[in-house]
Amino acid sequence: MDLRAELLKSIWYAFTALDVEKSGKVSKSQLKVLSHNLYTVLCIPHDPVALEEHFRDDDDGPVSSQGYMPYLNKYILDKVEEGAFVKENFDELCWTLTAKKNYKPDRNGNSVVSHQDAFKLWCLFNFLSEDKYPLVMVPDEVEYLLKKICTAMNVELNSCELDDYLSQEPQGQGGLTVWQFLDMVNSGRFLRGIEQEAVSMAVEEVYQEVIEDVLKQARSPHGYLWKKGQLRRNWSERWFTLKPSVLSYYMSEERKEKKGSITLDKHCCVEVLPDRDGKRCMFCVKTSSRTYEMSASDTRQRQEWTLAIQTAIRLQAEGKKSLHKDLKQKRREQREQREQRKAAKEEETQRLKQLQEEKERKLQELELLKEAQRQAEILLQEEEQRRKQQHEEMQRTLEIQLREAEQARASMQAEMVLKEAEAERQRKRILELEDMQERLQEALQQEVKARQDEESVRYAQARLLAEEEEKLKQLMKLKEEQEEYIIKTQREKQVLKQEMENKNKCLEEAQKQLEEVRVNRQRVDQDVMAAQRKLRQASTNVKHWNVQMNRLMHPIGPGDKRTNVSGGFAGYQPLLSQRDSSLK
Repeated sequence: MDLRAELLKSIWYAFTALDVEKSGKVSKSQLKVLSHNLYTVLCIPHDPVALEEHFRDDDDGPVSSQGYMPYLNKYILDKVEEGAFVKENFDELCWTLTAKKNYKPDRNGNSVVSHQDAFKLWCLFNFLSEDKYPLVMVPDEVEYLLKKICTAMNVELNSCELDDYLSQEPQGQGGLTVWQFLDMVNSGRFLRGIEQEAVSMAVEEVYQEVIEDVLKQARSPHGYLWKKGQLRRNWSERWFTLKPSVLSYYMSEERKEKKGSITLDKHCCVEVLPDRDGKRCMFCVKTSSRTYEMSASDTRQRQEWTLAIQTAIRLQAEGKKSLHKDLKQKRREQREQREQRKAAKEEETQRLKQLQEEKERKLQELELLKEAQRQAEILLQEEEQRRKQQHEEMQRTLEIQLREAEQARASMQAEMVLKEAEAERQRKRILELEDMQERLQEALQQEVKARQDEESVRYAQARLLAEEEEKLKQLMKLKEEQEEYIIKTQREKQVLKQEMENKNKCLEEAQKQLEEVRVNRQRVDQDVMAAQRKLRQASTNVKHWNVQMNRLMHPIGPGDKRTNVSGGFAGYQPLLSQRDSSLK
């Protein structure tokens, strides 16, 4: 994290501490005092004109954090130079303001950490907290910090107890606030049975390592490191402190008298040396200008120092200023990746759940479709059975109609035979009438011949005339009967013809129904075709008999014979007139 972000975290605590009413706003007079103190601890030249101009009393009411940020950025943070001020003094100013309001140690003096240790823990919390407000430290970072402190005291942290505590403690924004963290440390739950001095030493060590970027320093139980001088080439015991860019050494562990420093860069290297000059566990640090030889108390200390110096050189080569900033970023990236994997896993689980639900829904739909298919098959079978029954009923109906048509045809044929017999009788009668007419003509001729001998056969002639008149009446009567019979025959013929047409229509309708049945029901084609052949044969026979009937029922005209009869009467008329005149 950059310097501006680090400073803003501490200033945020100072601003919220001045917000007595927790309204998110601070009075202008308090902000003036805060700004003046920030100028002082950050070693920035004071600008009283800008301060008075920005906070002039031209309006009423306090200023919110958003209203204070433009001034803070422009006149304070933009002018801060890294290394130009002591950051610990800046942090102490902000801690003093916020601790008065929020930090509540045990009044009986039973707190695990002192006020100064609480300040250092507050600085560590700010360093490890998330870059969003309000500031919180996620459980992973809480565990990391407590493990660092416990490791410095050679104590193992009870992770299960920590998890239980974090699960019971209400967490806002996904983590603990600094005051919850300090209360947890002061409760002694995780540092049970450890003296306050040991806790202070551990907190100091972690503070120097994390906040002051001290990668390594000699620890009192293991003694100091021995350093070989450059001019007199003698060995001196020194207290060494390693930071990413420099290896400093002091007269004592109080670090009050600094004897020198070794500037580290990417061109430096560290090597292990063989024992000589009565010194053991030797190693050296080579820079571009000289080589520094040192001796550790044991092999373990030498290995720790060489690894730590190599780590510092690696950081310089990678352009990184702080090991713990890099480690924090890596832990944050790991948490983000873990959260992403967790989110991806939850998303995958949700997706699998949705797929399972979709699968179950599909299976239910499939079962419904199968049930619908079974119902459809049942309905189809019922429909097929119904259509089959309809076809069978239609077939039986057609067979009945065909039988009726056959019976009608047979009755029509019988009728036609009767009509033919009747017509034959009529022809015979006509022949008899013609024969009678011929006999009548012969009788008329005989009468003419008899009139010639009228005088002799008058009485015979009169008798013959009477007979002739009687015959004539009978003949006329027969002629009228013949005409009436002919008219009756014509009427019967028309009725018969109308019946034949109706029968033909019935036969044609039956044939059309038969054709439709043949299309819808192919499995009964043979029977239907046989019925159609019979129907066509019947139709052919009916037409043939219609033609024959038309020929037979054509009315017979008397023709010349009728004329001859009229002529006979005309020839007979003079004889009657002659008879009448003779009688007179």
